[in-house]
Amino acid sequence: MEIVSFDTLASTQTYLLEQLKKQSVQAPLAVIANQQYSGIGSRDNSWSGGEGNFFASIAVNLEDLPKDLPLESASIYFSFIMKQTLEAHDENIWLKWPNDFYLNDEKIGGTITKKFKNTLVCGMGINLKDSQNGYRALECDISAQFLLEKYLLALEKFPKWKEVFREYEIEFELSRKFSVHIENDKKSLSDATLCADGSLMIEGKRVFSLR
Repeated sequence: MEIVSFDTLASTQTYLLEQLKKQSVQAPLAVIANQQYSGIGSRDNSWSGGEGNFFASIAVNLEDLPKDLPLESASIYFSFIMKQTLEAHDENIWLKWPNDFYLNDEKIGGTITKKFKNTLVCGMGINLKDSQNGYRALECDISAQFLLEKYLLALEKFPKWKEVFREYEIEFELSRKFSVHIENDKKSLSDATLCADGSLMIEGKRVFSLR
């Protein structure tokens, strides 16, 4: 997959979506920036920061994704493959449902996925070296460019959803002491039931993980 690098972008995801809409680029493609000053976080929060941290977005054709992947759980799929990539640098990294990277009990990054026509765009922000956005950092020596290259090698194998979910289902137990925002309400995950498609049953309601 081609990687396009920038020194500074407002948002790698916004840039990639804009270029796809203009038809000036096409998937598969990855965009990475050394610095990002208006990135998109969960619930329309900003995810920005300086050099040394990870700011990247990847565009993938829907037809290249595994046939058994529920699109609503794309954030889990893309994030868990990155979590597996990061594990080589710290074994205490895990994925909180559905899209947050945690080091022990502290958030270090997250994932946002958006669909545009027949393309899925996945944006990721991870604090590799500096604690920013109110969250801590992994504090490792890996470069963002090298991490992206390693991640793309793993992603391009496109493991089946059931293979990813089999491992994530075990890790989900770590999420139970946390809460998640659902329609502006904060809900505990302590009694949530994780379904095979990546959705949750919380208080009798089905909640999907599309972010």
